[in-house]
Parts: sequence; C-alpha cells; structure tokens
Amino acid sequence: MDPMEQMASGGPVPKDFNAEQAENMEDVEKQFAVKVVQHMGTYWSILEKVKGSSLRLTKMDQDIYDHLMETFPDFDPAATINEDEMKSKAGKDKWRPFMMAYEKKIEDFNFGTMLRNSPKVEYEEDNTIFVPRMQFYAIEIARNRHGLNDWIYEKAQKESSK
Repeated sequence: MDPMEQMASGGPVPKDFNAEQAENMEDVEKQFAVKVVQHMGTYWSILEKVKGSSLRLTKMDQDIYDHLMETFPDFDPAATINEDEMKSKAGKDKWRPFMMAYEKKIEDFNFGTMLRNSPKVEYEEDNTIFVPRMQFYAIEIARNRHGLNDWIYEKAQKESSK
C-alpha cells in the first residue's frame, strides 16, 4: 500500500516515510483540515462549559507551564502573539527544542492545531495561527492559568440564562 494511502486510512506513518518527498493527496489534506477544525470547535465548547482557569489540558500542565516560563521568561499570555516572530528562524530555533522535549510524553505533540493569536478574541480567520499542538498546549495552559479564557465561560453562561 502507498504510504500516503496507509496514513489516510488511519494507519501509522511508515518508518521510511519522507515528508519532503511525499505527494499531497487531496483526501489526506481534507481529513487533516477536518481534524483541525474539530479540535478547534471541541476546545471552544469546553471553554464555554468550564472556566479555563480550572481546566487541565494534559496530565503535565504544571510541567509544561513551568518549562514555558523557564524557556520564554518574557512570555506574556495576555499579549497578542506575533506570528511572524514566532515562525521566524529565531522563533523556530527556540520553540523546536521546547516542543521536542515532549515527543515521547504528549500524544500528537506535533499535530497541527489552530491557536488564537490573542486570548481576548474568538476564533476568526484573521486572528488564528496554525501551530504544532505542543505550542497550542503551552500557550493555552498559560492563558488558562492566568484566567484569560474565563470570559468565554462567563459569556456562554450569560447567553444560556437568557
């Protein structure tokens, strides 16, 4: 079976698979996009039902938060993320070792995920960044720890009581 077809059918990534030489298959890309959007919607739904400040995203939230703050001491979870800075060579050089520390600890640590560039806004096309899941976890854990996503719960509760 072709490696792309094997992965599209839910199989594991073959050991000899080279992503740089792989052909894109439209069905795989569509399935990937569906998973990304489902994750985004699921996370938002959870934030509407549970205050972010009391939410745990992984079994390692505290370790991830501590590691984030140690690696990025100037990181402000309330600030708007500069996507160009994050994805620059310098940004990637700093984020890559951070993320690789979780390769065998967090499932799908490098799976693509959507992240809001600011905790003050809902997911919209112009404020959403495509990032590896580990970046999403690190940033959202920090936002939740600081109560920056609690407004989503409060807004949903207010709307449901009308």
